[in-house]
Amino acid sequence: MNKIFAQGDVNLKAAAGTRVLPGGEGAQACVTLTNRTGFLCHDQRSCIPASRVCDGLRTCPHGDDEDESLCQDVPQSLPSFLLAHCGDRASWIYSDQKCDGINNCGDCSDELSPVTACPPCDPGWWHCSPTVFQYCSCIPRTLCQDHVQHCSDWSDEYSCPGP
Repeated sequence: MNKIFAQGDVNLKAAAGTRVLPGGEGAQACVTLTNRTGFLCHDQRSCIPASRVCDGLRTCPHGDDEDESLCQDVPQSLPSFLLAHCGDRASWIYSDQKCDGINNCGDCSDELSPVTACPPCDPGWWHCSPTVFQYCSCIPRTLCQDHVQHCSDWSDEYSCPGP
C-alpha cells in the first residue's frame, strides 16, 4: 500500500514518495509511488491506484474504497479525478490507465492525441505502429527480436535492440 505526504497540512504524517493532490470535500486525489493518480483513503495516509476503487476488493485499511455511496452507480458515483474518458465519450477508464502503454479504451484514445497527450515511450518500450491491438504507439522491448511481427514496419525485429 502506498503512503502520502502532507502539503501544508500538519495533521498528516509524512511518507516518502507520494503526495496529496488538491481535492474537494469527500474523496481526495493523491499521487501513487508509480506517479499515477490515486485515491486517498480515509486514514489520510494510504494512497491506492485509481483502478483499485470499486473493484470488489477492500484495498484501503478500512475498506472505504468500496463504500456503497462511492460504488453505487459507477462511473457516475465516482469522483471525476478517478475517471478518464475515451474517444467515444460514452466509454471511460480509470485515470491511472491513461498513458500506461496498453490500449484500455479499445481505440487507442487513452494513449494517443488528440484525446490524450502521453509522453514518448519509456526506455523499456519501442516506438512503432504496432500490429498487435493491445498496444498503440509503443510495444514492450521484450517483444523485440522474438521472431514475431509486432510493428507494422517490422522494426521490432530488425531495428529494435531488444530488452
